[in-house]
Amino acid sequence: PGTPTRFHAAQPREPRAAPARAPHAPWGRRPSCRSQRLMLRAGLIHPCGPGCYAYLPLAVRAMEKLVGAMDEEMQAVGGQKLNMPSLSSAELWRASGRWDRMGPELFRLADRHGKDYCLGPTHEEAVTELLVAAQSNLSYKQLPLRLYQVTRKFRDEPKPRFGLLRSREFYMKDMYTFDASEEAARHTYDLVCDAYRSLFNRLGLPFVKVRAATGTIGGTVSHEFQLPADVGEDRLVLCPNGHFAANVETLDGEQTSCPACGEKLTQTKGIEVGHTFYLGTKYSSVSNAVFYTPENKPQLAEMGCYGLGVSRILAASIEVLSTEDSIRWPSLIAPYQLCFIPPKGGSKEEEEGAALLERVYDNLAEVLPHLAGDAVLDDRTQLTIGKRLKDANKLGYPYVVVAGKRVCEDPPVFEVWDQNAGEVLFLTKEGVIELLSKVQVP
Repeated sequence: PGTPTRFHAAQPREPRAAPARAPHAPWGRRPSCRSQRLMLRAGLIHPCGPGCYAYLPLAVRAMEKLVGAMDEEMQAVGGQKLNMPSLSSAELWRASGRWDRMGPELFRLADRHGKDYCLGPTHEEAVTELLVAAQSNLSYKQLPLRLYQVTRKFRDEPKPRFGLLRSREFYMKDMYTFDASEEAARHTYDLVCDAYRSLFNRLGLPFVKVRAATGTIGGTVSHEFQLPADVGEDRLVLCPNGHFAANVETLDGEQTSCPACGEKLTQTKGIEVGHTFYLGTKYSSVSNAVFYTPENKPQLAEMGCYGLGVSRILAASIEVLSTEDSIRWPSLIAPYQLCFIPPKGGSKEEEEGAALLERVYDNLAEVLPHLAGDAVLDDRTQLTIGKRLKDANKLGYPYVVVAGKRVCEDPPVFEVWDQNAGEVLFLTKEGVIELLSKVQVP
């Protein structure tokens, strides 16, 4: 590896004040939650219409890292990645009954020939039709089949709000599985749920898995992965001992005690970030998605579907981890892991400190190749260190290395701000390298 490409904070990535109302935009309402406010101010997203946002470079970097972690987890359980079109034929949706059941939340359109389509919020119908068309003689030996994609989805929310937490256009990871029996399908269900647990644990997010309703997607078993938060729109009941957790919409009446241990249930609000469904043959029966048994007899495939809200996880992690004024990322998906702040121009530390800090920055590719391209050099040396440190704090770089007053000592000493731990370390160049060698990136 050679010298890393220099990413300068003087490029349009620095924080900006989010206006209370975007000019000339009737949808530019005042931000209604922490994540929306912080993401707008940091220049991560920009509103383009009701419930529609442009994802700016820092947000795209974070989302690519998040998708990379999802790819690892999905492929670890045998997932194969594909892409299906956003446009889905109305015929498929009418056959499953969801064309009418989805109501006004489904974006509908017609082509120039008058043929009806929808912009898919999910792809159960499409993937089942794909299986039938591509695998007309599917054998039991080819199962289990686990297909997933990460694409834009669409839902005509009546009241889009909270930024990326409830938008009309969003990114989702959706997996569709096909098994030879109910037992095998339930095994797949457990595997994918475990993969979701692994992902959220790697992100360091305080999630809970709760019993959920099947809704318009259907099926017989369903669970949600929720992040407890005040802005959450789901109401959850939780056993303090961890024996029971459910969305209140699944309860019969007012259930107040845990059915397993009798403890009083606590209530909280949650942000749904993942959803799993065991579908049985609900969709395979509509499209006649069959496989051939060892006796060469056709049998309907047992299905499951599994969703992760990619853009919602991005916003929800900021919502639950950040302070009121500063973004705190899961370290795994921070857009950049490091920010280097050289001395202010004209200061007595500038001559020695600037050159030394830049050498550390440029040596990253050689000494710590996994961090090459994951660092920002804040070369706005016309600003004080304090101003740039404040900006770095707002953007949430996990580590900030500062060439301050002690950089002129022998040996030179740097300030290293560990943002997530909330502590400042004073380290030599060797100490900085040793600390940064422990930083994990996807």
